[in-house]
Amino acid sequence: MSDNPAFDQIQSEIDENDVVLFMKGSPLMPQCGFSAAVAHVLTTLQVKFKGVDVLQNMEVREGIKQFSNWPTIPQLYVKGEFVGGCDIVREMAETGELQQVFDAKEIAHT
Repeated sequence: MSDNPAFDQIQSEIDENDVVLFMKGSPLMPQCGFSAAVAHVLTTLQVKFKGVDVLQNMEVREGIKQFSNWPTIPQLYVKGEFVGGCDIVREMAETGELQQVFDAKEIAHT
Protein backbone atom coordinates (compact mmCIF):
# COMPACT_ATOMS: atom_id res chain seq x y z
CA MET A 1 0.00 0.00 0.00
CA SER A 2 1.23 3.45 -0.86
CA ASP A 3 0.30 6.87 0.46
CA ASN A 4 -1.64 7.40 -2.76
CA PRO A 5 -5.09 5.75 -2.87
CA ALA A 6 -5.24 6.14 -6.66
CA PHE A 7 -1.96 4.22 -7.02
CA ASP A 8 -3.37 1.49 -4.77
CA GLN A 9 -6.50 1.24 -6.93
CA ILE A 10 -4.42 1.18 -10.15
CA GLN A 11 -2.10 -1.50 -8.76
CA SER A 12 -5.09 -3.55 -7.64
CA GLU A 13 -6.61 -3.49 -11.16
CA ILE A 14 -3.26 -4.50 -12.67
CA ASP A 15 -2.78 -7.31 -10.13
CA GLU A 16 -6.31 -8.69 -10.50
CA ASN A 17 -6.56 -8.71 -14.31
CA ASP A 18 -4.19 -10.24 -16.85
CA VAL A 19 -4.99 -7.56 -19.43
CA VAL A 20 -6.09 -4.09 -18.33
CA LEU A 21 -6.85 -1.08 -20.49
CA PHE A 22 -7.03 2.24 -18.67
CA MET A 23 -9.24 4.16 -21.08
CA LYS A 24 -11.76 6.95 -21.51
CA GLY A 25 -15.16 5.29 -21.49
CA SER A 26 -15.82 1.56 -21.59
CA PRO A 27 -14.88 -1.11 -24.13
CA LEU A 28 -18.45 -1.03 -25.48
CA MET A 29 -18.75 2.77 -25.37
CA PRO A 30 -15.32 4.39 -25.69
CA GLN A 31 -15.32 8.15 -25.14
CA CYS A 32 -12.32 8.97 -27.32
CA GLY A 33 -10.91 7.73 -30.60
CA PHE A 34 -7.64 6.55 -29.11
CA SER A 35 -9.38 4.43 -26.48
CA ALA A 36 -11.71 3.08 -29.17
CA ALA A 37 -8.74 2.13 -31.36
CA VAL A 38 -6.98 0.11 -28.63
CA ALA A 39 -10.23 -1.56 -27.53
CA HIS A 40 -10.81 -2.46 -31.20
CA VAL A 41 -7.33 -4.02 -31.51
CA LEU A 42 -7.91 -6.14 -28.40
CA THR A 43 -11.41 -7.12 -29.48
CA THR A 44 -10.21 -8.04 -32.97
CA LEU A 45 -7.53 -10.27 -31.43
CA GLN A 46 -10.25 -11.73 -29.16
CA VAL A 47 -8.27 -10.87 -26.04
CA LYS A 48 -10.25 -10.87 -22.81
CA PHE A 49 -9.49 -7.57 -21.06
CA LYS A 50 -10.75 -5.29 -18.33
CA GLY A 51 -11.50 -1.71 -19.30
CA VAL A 52 -11.06 0.84 -16.52
CA ASP A 53 -12.91 4.09 -17.27
CA VAL A 54 -10.65 6.89 -16.02
CA LEU A 55 -13.43 9.41 -16.59
CA GLN A 56 -15.20 7.96 -13.54
CA ASN A 57 -12.38 8.91 -11.16
CA MET A 58 -10.21 12.01 -11.59
CA GLU A 59 -7.59 10.69 -9.15
CA VAL A 60 -7.13 7.55 -11.25
CA ARG A 61 -7.21 9.62 -14.46
CA GLU A 62 -4.28 11.73 -13.28
CA GLY A 63 -2.68 8.99 -11.18
CA ILE A 64 -2.26 6.53 -14.06
CA LYS A 65 -0.08 9.07 -15.88
CA GLN A 66 2.23 9.33 -12.88
CA PHE A 67 2.03 5.60 -12.11
CA SER A 68 3.34 4.62 -15.55
CA ASN A 69 5.30 7.79 -16.26
CA TRP A 70 3.32 7.97 -19.51
CA PRO A 71 1.46 11.22 -20.34
CA THR A 72 -1.53 9.93 -22.29
CA ILE A 73 -4.55 7.66 -22.00
CA PRO A 74 -5.28 4.90 -23.01
CA GLN A 75 -2.67 2.71 -21.38
CA LEU A 76 -2.43 -1.05 -21.80
CA TYR A 77 -1.02 -3.42 -19.18
CA VAL A 78 -0.44 -7.13 -19.78
CA LYS A 79 0.27 -9.33 -16.75
CA GLY A 80 1.51 -6.37 -14.75
CA GLU A 81 3.70 -4.90 -17.49
CA PHE A 82 3.00 -1.55 -19.12
CA VAL A 83 2.85 -2.09 -22.89
CA GLY A 84 2.05 1.38 -24.19
CA GLY A 85 -0.55 3.77 -25.51
CA CYS A 86 -2.60 3.87 -28.68
CA ASP A 87 0.11 4.37 -31.32
CA ILE A 88 2.41 1.77 -29.78
CA VAL A 89 -0.36 -0.82 -29.40
CA ARG A 90 -1.58 -0.31 -32.97
CA GLU A 91 1.94 -0.55 -34.38
CA MET A 92 2.69 -3.65 -32.31
CA ALA A 93 -0.53 -5.29 -33.55
CA GLU A 94 0.35 -4.50 -37.18
CA THR A 95 3.83 -6.01 -36.88
CA GLY A 96 2.70 -9.04 -34.85
CA GLU A 97 4.72 -7.94 -31.82
CA LEU A 98 1.60 -7.54 -29.66
CA GLN A 99 0.56 -11.10 -30.42
CA GLN A 100 4.06 -12.22 -29.39
CA VAL A 101 3.61 -10.42 -26.05
CA PHE A 102 0.34 -12.28 -25.53
CA ASP A 103 1.99 -15.58 -26.47
CA ALA A 104 4.93 -14.99 -24.12
CA LYS A 105 2.58 -14.15 -21.26
CA GLU A 106 0.20 -17.01 -22.12
CA ILE A 107 -2.78 -14.77 -22.92
CA ALA A 108 -5.34 -16.36 -25.27
CA HIS A 109 -5.86 -14.50 -28.56
CA THR A 110 -6.47 -15.13 -32.26
